Amino acid sequence: MSYNVTLSGIMPALATPFDANDKIDFKAFEALLTHLRAAGVTGWVPNGSTGEYFSQSDEERLEVLRFVKDFANDDEILIAGTNAPATREVILQSSRAKEIGYDNVLLAPPFYTRPAQEELIRHYETVLAEVDVNLVLYSYPAKDGADIGFEIMDHFADNPRVIGIKESSGVLQRAVDIVSRYEGKLQLISGSDDIALDFMFWGADSWICGPSNCMAKACCDLDRTYRSGDLGKAKEIMTLLYRAMHILEASKFVQKVKYGCELQGLPVGQCRAPLGPLTDAEKAEFREAMAPILATWGSTPAS
Repeated sequence: MSYNVTLSGIMPALATPFDANDKIDFKAFEALLTHLRAAGVTGWVPNGSTGEYFSQSDEERLEVLRFVKDFANDDEILIAGTNAPATREVILQSSRAKEIGYDNVLLAPPFYTRPAQEELIRHYETVLAEVDVNLVLYSYPAKDGADIGFEIMDHFADNPRVIGIKESSGVLQRAVDIVSRYEGKLQLISGSDDIALDFMFWGADSWICGPSNCMAKACCDLDRTYRSGDLGKAKEIMTLLYRAMHILEASKFVQKVKYGCELQGLPVGQCRAPLGPLTDAEKAEFREAMAPILATWGSTPAS
C-alpha cells in the first residue's frame, strides 16, 4: 500500500447545527456527536457540503474544526473539509486545519471555477507542497461542475499523501474502475449513499456518510454486518435504508438530513440561505421513508 493512512468504517460528513438566531449551536452539536459515537462511527469529517461550509465565515469554520477536534478521541480519524474557490484560500484553510490538529483534508475541485484536469493537478500539487497534510480527493461532478478524472488519479496514485477518493458521482462502474486500477494505491471511499452496499462489495472500506447524521445506528449496523460476512442480512438492511437514501440523493440533501435529525430527537436547526425549508409534502415523504429506520434502530428522546 502506498498511502499514509488507512480509512475504515462510518465517518459522518457532519451537519452543522444552527440555533434560532442562525448561530452555530454547540450544545446541539455535542449531543449529535455523542449520539454518533455511541452508534459506532470511526471518525469525523466536519466542514463538508453537509456541514454547509459554504455559508460559514472563516472564524466559524475554525470554531467547528476546534470543537470537533476537542471532542475527538485519539483513535478517531479526523478529516477536515477545507475547500474554497481559489487555491490560495484552500492553502489557507488547510494550513489552519493542520494547526488545529487535522492531518487529513477532503478537497473537491474548487467550486464555481470548473478547472480543467491539468489545472486541478496543479491545484492539488500546490496544496500538497504548501501544507503537510494527507489529501482525500472528492468527486462530486453534479455539484462541482468539474470531475476528478482518471488523468488526475493516475498522476497521484503513487503519492502516499493522496490517500483516497470519496466517490459521489453515483456511477457504480466508476467505482469498480477505481478499484481495478488503483487497489493498494488509492482507497475507494463511498460517497454515493444509495449504493453504499455496492461500494462495500467492490472494495470501499470506508464511507464518508452524510445520512449517518440522522441514521447512524443503521449505517454502522450495515457496515458491521457486511464486515461479518452476512451478505444476506446486509442486503436486507440496505433494502430498508434505500428509499430514504434515494430521497436524500434526489434533492435538498442537507435540508432532509437536518429534518431527519429532528425526527430522531436530535434537532440541529434549519439550513442557512440560500438553502430553504422543506415543503410539507417533502417532509411527509422523507418522514415516511425514515419511519421503518427509526422503528428498527430507535431514536434519541429529546432532552
